Amino acid sequence: MAPLGARGAAVYAVAMQTPPPDADALAHSAHLRRIIQEQIIAAGGAIPFSRFMELALYAPGLGYYSAGAAKFGAEGDFVTAPELGPLFAACVADAIAPVLRQLGPDATFVELGGGSGAFAEVVLQRLQALDALPARYAILEPSADLRQRQQQRLRERLEPRLAASVEWLDTPLQQSWDGVLFANEVIDALPTPRFSLRAGAVLEEHVALDGEGNFIRSDRPADALLTAAVRHVEAQLEAPFAEGYRSELLPQLPYWLQAVIGGLDRGALLFVDYGYPRREYYQPQRSEGTLRAFRRHRVSDDVHAWPGLQDLTASVDFTALAEAGHGAGFEFAGYCTQASFLIGNGLAQRLAEAEAGARDEAARYRLRQEVKRLTLPQEMGERFQAMGFQRGVEFGAAFLAGDLSWRL
Repeated sequence: MAPLGARGAAVYAVAMQTPPPDADALAHSAHLRRIIQEQIIAAGGAIPFSRFMELALYAPGLGYYSAGAAKFGAEGDFVTAPELGPLFAACVADAIAPVLRQLGPDATFVELGGGSGAFAEVVLQRLQALDALPARYAILEPSADLRQRQQQRLRERLEPRLAASVEWLDTPLQQSWDGVLFANEVIDALPTPRFSLRAGAVLEEHVALDGEGNFIRSDRPADALLTAAVRHVEAQLEAPFAEGYRSELLPQLPYWLQAVIGGLDRGALLFVDYGYPRREYYQPQRSEGTLRAFRRHRVSDDVHAWPGLQDLTASVDFTALAEAGHGAGFEFAGYCTQASFLIGNGLAQRLAEAEAGARDEAARYRLRQEVKRLTLPQEMGERFQAMGFQRGVEFGAAFLAGDLSWRL
């Protein structure tokens, strides 16, 4: 089986045996495992799965996104759209350029989680060509290791003036600002609570220890916030969840969105991720949810294995995202598949330009393969979706191709 093109492409993939980590990686994971075990013991025998996921991904110096191993591309564990080539970021730039022009020369662009820096590199160059450069380009990056990689890449590949316009944030912008906030494959990595139903009661999945210190699942009564969120979903679905049904739900999503927006006054929000509208997310046959682990381009259901060495991710409930954006005081701008979004924002033109400037036929072939990966239904095209919000600007034109808001 060929390596998976992206985390979202594994929704329908068959789990594969992942090669074991080397000795150094195992020692790294064992260190984090001991920390998690200590927290479980200190908490009285169990911690919520969301806390386990937070530690596995973000524990300082040890979590998957906090440590130094490669994450993106062929040498990492998965491939995101910006890592495939320049076309994804160029189309995003075309979509947001009109908003930046509406906001004027003092606009700010905030990218949540900068990955390898590939997205920032292409977007800045394209916005410069469109005469729509923001005054500030800010990357909110919690990983010190990734921040260093981004800084090095942009220093090496951008002209000095463009590179100097980029800054890195430790926290969201709290002062009043106008601009655009963008996040690609960010929400899927938020530590998520997991719930299940037993005798009509809502339970929250916890992580406990067996007699040998291994991580095991343990269900405990859910708190009021998670219980209310589950009942809200049931009311929308017009049916209770079946006995034993298990899935993910982010009751903290509205609070997270308010936090990352910070002091944004006028502007637009753009999210690209993999997931489903609510009625598709919580289908009866998806009775174990969407949570999965990724390592070396393989997907696994063993989310407790090798903490710190594998990515943990869950699909996005785009109906919940629409509710959170509206609750934050933004107008819904649009919702469509990634393929429709890219095609509607100049993909064919960007491909033609890139092919015209390509060195040889091999380079042109890679560009055409990039388009296939970005747009074909069995790749990223339909499994990934784009959703936008606006306040004081017009952003809805970016979603005119293939609008799917009726599915929410």
